[in-house]
Amino acid sequence: MNRPDDVRGSSDQPLVIVRGRPCHTPATLPTRTRTHTRTRHGEERTERDGAGQDHTVEQPPPDETGLGVELRERTADLQRLKAEYDNYRKRVRRDRLAVREIAVANVLGRLLPVLDALAEAAEQGEVTGGFQRIALELETELAGLGLQSFGEAGDLFDPVVHEAIRYTGSGQVEHAICAAVLRKGYRVGDHLMRPAQVEVTEPQSTDSPAA
Repeated sequence: MNRPDDVRGSSDQPLVIVRGRPCHTPATLPTRTRTHTRTRHGEERTERDGAGQDHTVEQPPPDETGLGVELRERTADLQRLKAEYDNYRKRVRRDRLAVREIAVANVLGRLLPVLDALAEAAEQGEVTGGFQRIALELETELAGLGLQSFGEAGDLFDPVVHEAIRYTGSGQVEHAICAAVLRKGYRVGDHLMRPAQVEVTEPQSTDSPAA
């Protein structure tokens, strides 16, 4: 059999005879492509699919996963617990100081008559020599415990800390003042142990009764 001279095929696709029928072979064969997948930690991994398409699949960042949500919840719980502990510690410290002041005030309250007797003796000139040194040492120790005396002539009258024994009017004052202190007052911190007994001079009224 002679080979026909007029059989021609495509210049770029070779002609193949299969069972007496010509067919064209494809220029390229489909290949499996890779799919890029980003892992939990932001890394990419490559996968192949059968459709010959490239795909890039990204996983959610770590803080969007269940582990990240749980971590945020635990962190918030720890922050709340720390805040509660700080408040508790401050409250305990404040309560301890208050209890201490009350205990000291109860003890010092029994010594106030002694201080009144010393003050009266000092006014009469009886606190001298060694007795004077003892009185000064006692006042120093009581001051170290937080005992403070108040009440001086010329102070503005304050009914919260002053107990008025007598009132007198005067046209020379614009506000009520303590003209004389009959007995000193004492406090421990913010705790008032007793008010100061004073004589009060207040502005004299200039209003005259109607005729």
